[in-house]
Amino acid sequence: MDIKNAFLISALLLFSSTTYAEKKIMLFGGPNNDVYLGCFNCNDIASDSIQNDIGMYGSDISPTSIFNDIGKYGSDISQYSPCNDIALNPPILVDEDGGFYGYLTLNDIKPKAITDPKILAWLKYKVCKKR
Repeated sequence: MDIKNAFLISALLLFSSTTYAEKKIMLFGGPNNDVYLGCFNCNDIASDSIQNDIGMYGSDISPTSIFNDIGKYGSDISQYSPCNDIALNPPILVDEDGGFYGYLTLNDIKPKAITDPKILAWLKYKVCKKR
């Protein structure tokens, strides 16, 4: 099992404990959290999945991908990136009904940040490629 599939399983387990398990969980970023950054819990062949590494939201060269380490949403210096450990405006996770799950960020003092250790490990070592 590769890291992306392990993450997907972890994410699904995280969200399956709520009544929102069947809902699409989406990532939004930008100054007003109005920029769609992809589907968080979709399978890796979905066109809008962050797990689709050849798609707009999973590619490491796409401007709307958290995997683009020189982009606005993946850089370790951008205020809109989950990889900036002092980001003020990291991406948010919401479901299709607007339910808020938290901020996806390495900023461990950000209120309402995701704290699941598996998701944070995935974010740190796979998305942000920190050592």
